[in-house]
Amino acid sequence: MRTIGILPVKSFRAAKTRLAADLGLPQPELAREMAEGVLRALCASTLDAVLVVTREQDVMALAESAGAEIVKEDELRGHSAAAVLGIRRALELGAERVLLAAGDCPLLRTEDVDELLGRHHGPGVVILADRHGTGTNGLLLCPPAAIPPAFGMGSRERHAELAHRAGVPWTVEEPDAFAYDVDTADDLAAVDAHR
Repeated sequence: MRTIGILPVKSFRAAKTRLAADLGLPQPELAREMAEGVLRALCASTLDAVLVVTREQDVMALAESAGAEIVKEDELRGHSAAAVLGIRRALELGAERVLLAAGDCPLLRTEDVDELLGRHHGPGVVILADRHGTGTNGLLLCPPAAIPPAFGMGSRERHAELAHRAGVPWTVEEPDAFAYDVDTADDLAAVDAHR
Protein backbone atom coordinates (compact mmCIF):
# COMPACT_ATOMS: atom_id res chain seq x y z
CA MET A 1 0.00 0.00 0.00
CA ARG A 2 1.60 3.27 -1.14
CA THR A 3 1.96 5.37 2.01
CA ILE A 4 3.26 8.92 2.15
CA GLY A 5 4.27 10.89 5.23
CA ILE A 6 3.34 14.55 5.52
CA LEU A 7 5.11 16.94 7.86
CA PRO A 8 3.86 20.54 8.00
CA VAL A 9 6.55 22.85 9.42
CA LYS A 10 6.19 26.57 10.05
CA SER A 11 9.04 29.02 10.58
CA PHE A 12 11.42 28.00 13.36
CA ARG A 13 11.59 31.67 14.38
CA ALA A 14 7.81 31.76 14.88
CA ALA A 15 7.53 28.34 16.49
CA LYS A 16 7.00 27.48 20.16
CA THR A 17 5.65 30.85 21.27
CA ARG A 18 3.99 29.35 24.37
CA LEU A 19 7.22 27.61 25.33
CA ALA A 20 9.20 30.80 24.73
CA ALA A 21 6.80 32.69 27.01
CA ASP A 22 7.17 30.01 29.72
CA LEU A 23 10.96 30.04 29.56
CA GLY A 24 11.43 33.71 28.74
CA LEU A 25 13.56 32.87 25.69
CA PRO A 26 12.93 32.38 21.95
CA GLN A 27 13.04 28.69 21.02
CA PRO A 28 13.97 28.43 17.31
CA GLU A 29 16.80 25.95 17.90
CA LEU A 30 14.59 23.59 19.89
CA ALA A 31 11.87 23.81 17.23
CA ARG A 32 14.43 23.04 14.53
CA GLU A 33 15.93 20.14 16.49
CA MET A 34 12.52 18.54 17.07
CA ALA A 35 11.37 18.97 13.45
CA GLU A 36 14.67 17.56 12.20
CA GLY A 37 14.31 14.53 14.46
CA VAL A 38 10.76 13.84 13.26
CA LEU A 39 11.84 14.31 9.65
CA ARG A 40 14.77 11.88 10.06
CA ALA A 41 12.46 9.28 11.63
CA LEU A 42 9.95 9.59 8.79
CA CYS A 43 12.57 9.51 6.02
CA ALA A 44 14.29 6.42 7.46
CA SER A 45 11.00 4.53 7.81
CA THR A 46 9.18 2.28 5.33
CA LEU A 47 7.11 5.24 4.08
CA ASP A 48 7.23 5.44 0.28
CA ALA A 49 7.86 9.19 0.35
CA VAL A 50 7.87 12.12 2.76
CA LEU A 51 6.46 15.57 2.01
CA VAL A 52 7.39 18.67 4.01
CA VAL A 53 4.85 21.47 3.73
CA THR A 54 6.40 24.88 4.40
CA ARG A 55 7.13 28.33 3.05
CA GLU A 56 10.38 28.84 4.95
CA GLN A 57 13.72 28.59 3.15
CA ASP A 58 15.56 27.11 6.15
CA VAL A 59 12.92 24.38 6.46
CA MET A 60 13.16 23.70 2.72
CA ALA A 61 16.93 23.26 3.01
CA LEU A 62 16.44 20.83 5.89
CA ALA A 63 13.83 18.86 3.91
CA GLU A 64 16.02 18.73 0.83
CA SER A 65 19.02 17.44 2.78
CA ALA A 66 16.85 14.69 4.32
CA GLY A 67 15.54 13.56 0.92
CA ALA A 68 11.97 14.76 1.42
CA GLU A 69 9.89 16.50 -1.23
CA ILE A 70 8.94 20.11 -0.55
CA VAL A 71 5.36 21.29 -0.89
CA LYS A 72 5.56 25.07 -0.87
CA GLU A 73 2.88 27.10 0.90
CA ASP A 74 2.06 30.44 -0.67
CA GLU A 75 1.08 31.82 2.74
CA LEU A 76 0.80 30.64 6.33
CA ARG A 77 -2.73 29.38 6.93
CA GLY A 78 -2.22 27.03 9.84
CA HIS A 79 -1.47 23.37 10.45
CA SER A 80 -4.71 21.95 9.02
CA ALA A 81 -4.46 23.94 5.79
CA ALA A 82 -0.83 22.86 5.38
CA ALA A 83 -1.89 19.25 5.94
CA VAL A 84 -4.52 19.58 3.20
CA LEU A 85 -1.86 20.83 0.77
CA GLY A 86 0.26 17.81 1.65
CA ILE A 87 -2.67 15.42 1.14
CA ARG A 88 -3.38 16.91 -2.30
CA ARG A 89 0.22 16.37 -3.36
CA ALA A 90 0.26 12.85 -1.88
CA LEU A 91 -2.82 11.98 -3.94
CA GLU A 92 -1.07 13.28 -7.07
CA LEU A 93 1.79 10.90 -6.22
CA GLY A 94 -0.60 7.96 -5.97
CA ALA A 95 -0.83 7.66 -2.18
CA GLU A 96 -3.31 5.12 -0.88
CA ARG A 97 -2.78 6.25 2.70
CA VAL A 98 -1.03 9.15 4.43
CA LEU A 99 0.56 9.70 7.81
CA LEU A 100 0.28 13.28 9.04
CA ALA A 101 2.83 13.97 11.75
CA ALA A 102 3.49 16.90 14.06
CA GLY A 103 7.03 18.26 14.06
CA ASP A 104 7.29 18.67 17.82
CA CYS A 105 7.32 15.05 18.99
CA PRO A 106 10.93 14.48 20.11
CA LEU A 107 10.38 10.85 21.18
CA LEU A 108 9.39 9.71 17.66
CA ARG A 109 11.71 7.07 16.20
CA THR A 110 11.75 5.25 12.87
CA GLU A 111 10.59 2.01 14.48
CA ASP A 112 7.56 3.81 15.95
CA VAL A 113 6.50 4.83 12.45
CA ASP A 114 7.04 1.35 11.05
CA GLU A 115 5.17 -0.33 13.92
CA LEU A 116 2.23 2.03 13.46
CA LEU A 117 2.08 1.33 9.72
CA GLY A 118 2.37 -2.40 10.36
CA ARG A 119 -0.57 -2.42 12.80
CA HIS A 120 -3.04 -0.81 10.40
CA HIS A 121 -3.73 -2.22 6.95
CA GLY A 122 -7.34 -1.50 6.06
CA PRO A 123 -9.32 1.64 5.41
CA GLY A 124 -10.00 3.98 8.28
CA VAL A 125 -8.67 6.74 10.49
CA VAL A 126 -6.13 6.35 13.28
CA ILE A 127 -6.08 9.36 15.60
CA LEU A 128 -2.76 9.71 17.41
CA ALA A 129 -3.74 11.63 20.52
CA ASP A 130 -1.57 13.80 22.73
CA ARG A 131 -0.82 12.80 26.33
CA HIS A 132 -3.68 14.96 27.59
CA GLY A 133 -6.18 13.03 25.44
CA THR A 134 -7.59 16.18 23.84
CA GLY A 135 -5.25 17.06 20.97
CA THR A 136 -4.00 15.21 17.89
CA ASN A 137 -0.30 14.86 17.04
CA GLY A 138 -0.78 12.56 14.08
CA LEU A 139 -3.35 11.05 11.75
CA LEU A 140 -3.12 7.91 9.66
CA LEU A 141 -5.70 8.23 6.90
CA CYS A 142 -6.69 5.46 4.48
CA PRO A 143 -7.72 6.64 1.96
CA PRO A 144 -5.87 9.98 2.27
CA ALA A 145 -9.08 11.99 1.97
CA ALA A 146 -11.02 9.86 4.51
CA ILE A 147 -11.59 12.98 6.64
CA PRO A 148 -10.35 16.56 6.45
CA PRO A 149 -7.64 17.30 9.03
CA ALA A 150 -8.88 19.61 11.80
CA PHE A 151 -5.97 20.19 14.17
CA GLY A 152 -5.99 22.53 17.16
CA MET A 153 -7.61 22.57 20.58
CA GLY A 154 -10.03 19.66 21.04
CA SER A 155 -8.96 18.02 17.79
CA ARG A 156 -9.02 14.43 19.09
CA GLU A 157 -12.78 14.59 19.58
CA ARG A 158 -13.25 16.59 16.38
CA HIS A 159 -11.37 14.01 14.29
CA ALA A 160 -13.40 11.19 15.86
CA GLU A 161 -16.63 13.00 15.02
CA LEU A 162 -15.49 13.64 11.43
CA ALA A 163 -14.67 9.94 10.99
CA HIS A 164 -18.00 8.91 12.52
CA ARG A 165 -19.90 11.26 10.19
CA ALA A 166 -17.92 10.01 7.19
CA GLY A 167 -18.84 6.42 8.09
CA VAL A 168 -15.23 5.22 8.19
CA PRO A 169 -13.76 2.99 10.91
CA TRP A 170 -11.67 4.92 13.40
CA THR A 171 -9.58 4.36 16.47
CA VAL A 172 -7.64 6.46 18.94
CA GLU A 173 -4.12 5.52 19.98
CA GLU A 174 -1.74 7.25 22.40
CA PRO A 175 1.71 5.86 21.61
CA ASP A 176 4.40 7.74 23.55
CA ALA A 177 6.15 8.65 20.30
CA PHE A 178 3.20 10.82 19.30
CA ALA A 179 1.66 11.59 22.70
CA TYR A 180 4.56 13.69 23.98
CA ASP A 181 4.63 16.93 22.00
CA VAL A 182 6.28 20.08 23.32
CA ASP A 183 4.31 23.31 23.58
CA THR A 184 5.03 24.38 27.18
CA ALA A 185 7.74 24.07 29.82
CA ASP A 186 5.62 21.35 31.49
CA ASP A 187 5.62 19.39 28.22
CA LEU A 188 9.38 19.72 27.96
CA ALA A 189 9.77 18.43 31.52
CA ALA A 190 7.43 15.50 30.75
CA VAL A 191 9.50 14.55 27.68
CA ASP A 192 12.73 14.74 29.67
CA ALA A 193 11.25 12.57 32.41
CA HIS A 194 10.06 10.02 29.84
CA ARG A 195 13.33 9.61 27.96
